[in-house]
Amino acid sequence: MKIEWAPLKVPPRRRLQTLVTLLITFTCFILSITAIPIIVASLIYGGLILRSLILVYLVYILYDHKRNNSVIDGNGWLLNRSNRLYRHYRNYFPVELVKTAELPPNKNYILASFPHGILGNGIGINMGLDISRWLELFPKIRPKVGTLDQNFLIPIGREVLRSWGLVSVSKASLNYLLTKSNDPKHADNRDGFTSNAVAILVGGAQEAMDSHPGQYIVTLKNRKGFVKMAIRTGSPIVPTFSFGEVDIFDQVPNPPNSLVRRVQTAVKQLTGISPLIPVGRGIFNYSFGFLPNRRRIVQVVGAPINVVKSDQPDAAYVDKVHGQVMEDLEKMFEKYKKKYIPNSKNTRLVIH
Repeated sequence: MKIEWAPLKVPPRRRLQTLVTLLITFTCFILSITAIPIIVASLIYGGLILRSLILVYLVYILYDHKRNNSVIDGNGWLLNRSNRLYRHYRNYFPVELVKTAELPPNKNYILASFPHGILGNGIGINMGLDISRWLELFPKIRPKVGTLDQNFLIPIGREVLRSWGLVSVSKASLNYLLTKSNDPKHADNRDGFTSNAVAILVGGAQEAMDSHPGQYIVTLKNRKGFVKMAIRTGSPIVPTFSFGEVDIFDQVPNPPNSLVRRVQTAVKQLTGISPLIPVGRGIFNYSFGFLPNRRRIVQVVGAPINVVKSDQPDAAYVDKVHGQVMEDLEKMFEKYKKKYIPNSKNTRLVIH
C-alpha cells in the first residue's frame, strides 16, 4: 500500500487542530478500556488510603446511577462544553449546525439522529463538547446526547462523558429528562433554560457496523422505542441528519455474513457494543491510523413532529408517528444532499 505522507509545511493552526483531535479521539477509544484495569490494579496494589478512596468512589457511582441515572441537571460546567480547545476540534473537520425550523423552549424534545457513523461526531460536537453554536440557534434549550447506560458505570470514563453532556438512553433516564418542567419559574430552571433536547442515535451499534464512506445506511424500520418514549412523555420528535458523518472513518471490510460481521454481531448481542475496527489517518500520514479524516460534517436539524401524550401508546399510533419520522428523514436527505454531499447524484439513503 502506497503511503500518502502529510506535507512538512502545514499551518500551525491545522497542526493544533490535529493535536486536539488526537487527544479527544484517544480519550474516546482508550479511556473506557483502560479505566477498569487501572481501578483493579489500584485495589490490588494500592495502599490502604488509595483503596479506601476507590471503594468510596465505586459506592458513589452505584448510588448516583441508581438515584438519577448519573444525569447532570442543567448544562453542567459550561467551560467544559464551550471553549477554544473544543473549537479547534470542531474546526478540524469542520462540523456545522443547520437550523430549519423553530424549536420553542416550552417543550422537551427527542432528536432522532442519523447516521451513527463510528463515533457520532456531528451531534457529539454540536450537542456535547462545543454547544456554543447550538445555544445561538436554539436558546433556552439544553442539549444532551444519549449513549449506552453501561458507560455510566465505568469509573473515570463516566465523569468525562457526563462533563460533555452525555446521558444514558435507558428508559428511566430519558423519562427523567423529558418530563422536566418547562415553567421558567420552576426550581429546575434557575439556570435560565426551560427545555431539554436529547439526541438519540437511533440506529445504535447495528447502524455503526454499516458505516462506510459514501454509504448512508440507517437502521430505523424496526426501531420504535424512541417513538413510544416520545408519546409517553409528550415530547416532539425532531429528525436530524449529519451529512458527512460516514466519511470521517472507514472500517475493516465487514459485509453481511462475513466472519468479521458475524463476530461483531455476536459481541453486540452479548454486550450491546459492536467491536469496530476503524480506519482513518495517522498523525503524519493520510493513509492509515485511528484519527478521523478531515471531512465536513453538517448536522441538519429538522422540524418537530408533535405527538399526543399517552401513558399507554396505541400500536397503530406508534406506527403512524414512526412512519412520519421515516418520511421526514427521507425528505430531508433528498432536499439537502446536493448541498452537503459532494457528487451526490448516485447517493441514496437506505433504511433498514
